Amino acid sequence: MIIKVNNLVKRYDELIALDHFNLEVREGEIFGLLGPNGSGKTTAINCILSLLKYDKGTIEIYGRPMAPDAYDIKRNIGIIMQNVAVFDELTVYENIDYFCGMYIFDKQRRRELVEEAIEFVELDSFRKFLPKKLSGGLLRRLNIACGIAHRPKLIILDEPTVAVDPQSRRKILEGIRKLNEEGATIVYTSHYMEEVEEICTRIAIMDKGKVIASGTKDELKGMINSGEKLTVEILEFNPNILEGVGSLPSIVSVDYNENNNMLVAKSRRGKNNLSALLEYLRNNQINVGRIYSEPPTLNDVFLEITGKELRDHV
Repeated sequence: MIIKVNNLVKRYDELIALDHFNLEVREGEIFGLLGPNGSGKTTAINCILSLLKYDKGTIEIYGRPMAPDAYDIKRNIGIIMQNVAVFDELTVYENIDYFCGMYIFDKQRRRELVEEAIEFVELDSFRKFLPKKLSGGLLRRLNIACGIAHRPKLIILDEPTVAVDPQSRRKILEGIRKLNEEGATIVYTSHYMEEVEEICTRIAIMDKGKVIASGTKDELKGMINSGEKLTVEILEFNPNILEGVGSLPSIVSVDYNENNNMLVAKSRRGKNNLSALLEYLRNNQINVGRIYSEPPTLNDVFLEITGKELRDHV
């Protein structure tokens, strides 16, 4: 077990940020940590890294107690936080060299690792640039290079693709996969559910300071009542169709978009939901065009488990 957190409690005066929080991250996996704003994700990560003191509980990394002075453990951890943390007055190369030098003291070995990191994030053409000359996507890639140049075994990425263009996001995700294939264990937080669903092998959903559900994406989808999302093109719409489809036992909600003539029905978990909908449409002589059936997504799981109300940052 790479990370083992047991009954962690963290209070800020009257606010309980972590409420007997438990977490296990296994070697070699890409572990997704999700939660609404204020759920305790960032607090949990900061406690795991010994950047915050906590009131109760234990944290082990590589089977050993984590502590602020556990430098031998910290040398094997790479941290890429949401806020880009590089030096504006240093070039791309100098930034990566500086952060790598915090862990690697041999100059020749450090030069090799810096070159490998520059090649990994594809910043060779920008090695002499100052950060202010880089686009948002390139700056994120520089931030990642600074965090992984010393070849850590455990890498923690907190919202690494926020506010970047689709091409940079794709490049970052490909890089995360490659790091994992090369042996790194990844802890990944993101608000982009499709990213987590795409790359994470296991996922934990936090709320109110504790883990409320965990497992593979398929295991999480099996915990909710939502079934497929059924989309049908209605060629001749009548408002009575909404009432009729909504009355079907397997249908939870139904909407109609008159801009594209699409009826969207969300079903309960179970079999033959599409068949029941099509049978109703056929029996009522409703002409249809295109038909789609989509399984529940991780976003559906997240909303059903944590609720749909907006959250403020804490």
